[in-house]
Amino acid sequence: MNIIDELTWRDAINQQTDAEGLRDYVENNKISLYCGVDPTGDSMHIGHLIPFMMLKRFQMFGHHPYILIGGATGSIGDPSGRTSERQLQTMEQVQHNVEKLTAQMEKLFFSKDNEQDLTLVNNYDWTSNLTLLDFLRDYGKSFNVNTMLAKDIVASRLETGISFTEFTYQILQSMDFLHLHQNHNVSLQVGGADQWGNITAGLELIRKQVGPEAKAFGLTIPLMLKADGTKFGKTAGGAVWLDPEKTSPYEFYQFWLNQDDRDVVKYLKFFTFLTKEEIEELAAKVETEPHKREAQKTLAKEMTLFVHGEEALNDALTITDALFSGDVKQLSARQIEEGFKNMPTAEIGKDDMNLIDWLIETKIEPSKRQAREDVTNGAISINGEKVRDVEFVITKDNSFEEKFIIVRKGKKKYTLIKLVD
Repeated sequence: MNIIDELTWRDAINQQTDAEGLRDYVENNKISLYCGVDPTGDSMHIGHLIPFMMLKRFQMFGHHPYILIGGATGSIGDPSGRTSERQLQTMEQVQHNVEKLTAQMEKLFFSKDNEQDLTLVNNYDWTSNLTLLDFLRDYGKSFNVNTMLAKDIVASRLETGISFTEFTYQILQSMDFLHLHQNHNVSLQVGGADQWGNITAGLELIRKQVGPEAKAFGLTIPLMLKADGTKFGKTAGGAVWLDPEKTSPYEFYQFWLNQDDRDVVKYLKFFTFLTKEEIEELAAKVETEPHKREAQKTLAKEMTLFVHGEEALNDALTITDALFSGDVKQLSARQIEEGFKNMPTAEIGKDDMNLIDWLIETKIEPSKRQAREDVTNGAISINGEKVRDVEFVITKDNSFEEKFIIVRKGKKKYTLIKLVD
């Protein structure tokens, strides 16, 4: 199968600069292609993954991906999708972010068998020593201001205003495509739908400086929206990060597990490497057995395994099973900290205390009368075990590694108790 056919059935193509030409070119050649990300933060979120999954698919078909970390462009700021000027970061912060993103990319996309099938580059390397006069003479002369103003990324900002710094962003990104084309034989740039203007600007620069016969193409992927029309990748808590310190593997797993039936097949196509037959089988189960959520479970497993690895996936599954069953005794303190991260918490000392008084002190119960009633009726569980004895004494032996105690009131109301000195 041609890679273009693969991307088409996955509904992963939005625009192409020369659809027929690209199809023929990848049919008969092993090409090099690239996608870039600016180090505006020290971690990617799942929205960033969308174009890079495209690179991964090309890689699986034998093509050679280049991942560009924008050490130069990230210090300027892409105006795409913004209504106001970006706050410039210090160069020290940019470099820190470059290092963090590079490590993430290496973890995600370098093959264990062959690290030569992917190349990481930083546009700071070929931009930082460029003088202002060289920039104006060698590149600025190739850009028509009227054409630049007509690009959506600039036109959308003209009413509110755009600085010369951000106005020149498309020139810098165009220079990237030209540099990679001339020095690494890169013939395709991939990006999100909002990058169309930058990509076509790069192609225009290549045509002017290399010649109209240059083999260079652009391809964008669709804007990812949820079935309710809201932006993909956002939750009530903010972005879903790839950094496990920002979004734990358990939270990451739960994000995918909780996807709407209307969206899950689309995400299976975009984000997993399951075959067409496997996805069609899961799509059928969404229609016939939606209550089993097989598609969501598969999506969550595939994505957590890809981003965080097998050990983190097993942790996420263990935490999920424990919380569903109420059998939390099997969890470690680390797993508890991860799984209960966003649940109600309270702190209390490590001294021995009668259960009734302890429930009042931690504010799980509003009164001693209510506490006695709930304990007697079996509504209180300590670390997964019901406690019906009103004389029961809580000690640090009831804790996980003298750090946590989990209380469940009723069927679903959990509270994480942190033991403090």
